[in-house]
Amino acid sequence: MRIQPLLLTMAACCLPVAIAATHSRPEPRHVVDPAPASVSAAAASARLPLPERLRQLAPDLDRGVLALALEARSCAVRNGEVGDDSRLAVIDYSQPSTRPRLWVFDVARDRLLFREHVAHGQGSGENVPTRFSNRHSSHATSLGLFRTAETYTGGNGYSLRMDGLDPGFNDNARARAIVMHGADYVNPQAAASRGRLGRSHGCPAVRRQVAKVVIDALKQRQLVFAYANDADWLRSARSFACDGRSARQILAAARGDALPAGGAMVAIAAP
Repeated sequence: MRIQPLLLTMAACCLPVAIAATHSRPEPRHVVDPAPASVSAAAASARLPLPERLRQLAPDLDRGVLALALEARSCAVRNGEVGDDSRLAVIDYSQPSTRPRLWVFDVARDRLLFREHVAHGQGSGENVPTRFSNRHSSHATSLGLFRTAETYTGGNGYSLRMDGLDPGFNDNARARAIVMHGADYVNPQAAASRGRLGRSHGCPAVRRQVAKVVIDALKQRQLVFAYANDADWLRSARSFACDGRSARQILAAARGDALPAGGAMVAIAAP
């Protein structure tokens, strides 16, 4: 029987670059239970703009990153790539892997569903990733907006395929088998003692204990937005550029920052 090349790529991409997980005691749970812990639109005050309502739900998420993610979502809805009720996951790779840096929002209902740890690729660096790639065999994380697709069960268990919507930055995601899946090396306790999470070969891996519920919340044409302080991506990505504003303008407006003279792109500081 002939084995399809994509299956081989899929198996290779998401193999763990292991920091061995330890299971001496249960890990802390970062899932926000939808019923008791999510905040409704009424509780957050429906008169506030959407970014401020979501900001109340996720005060540790940089307001500029959230604004950029919402702009990308708005462009995707406007372009017919997803529906206007699509959920949105935001990953802030400018944060270290030892922090929970994945937020999953039910935007239409003003709810924060999950906040979780998420791994980055071996080729992107140590605790804070600094290198990003769309290339095969780079073992690096890709940035930009992804639309989720079908689920499957493979070598890493229950997994979620994603298609990149930023040409040149993440549009090789499916061919590279960049998927969301659970992994034992996404272990916050081990990371606290060793200085970082284990790393994937480019996949946004989450804790195995929560993989199914997170994937089920994001499967079938939802959105994942992966951010980092990468000047080339911020300058050139198209996913958030549908209304003519640049990334620096969106970030500065959300953060209340003055733009630099001449409009040059500058590195964006974390909050």
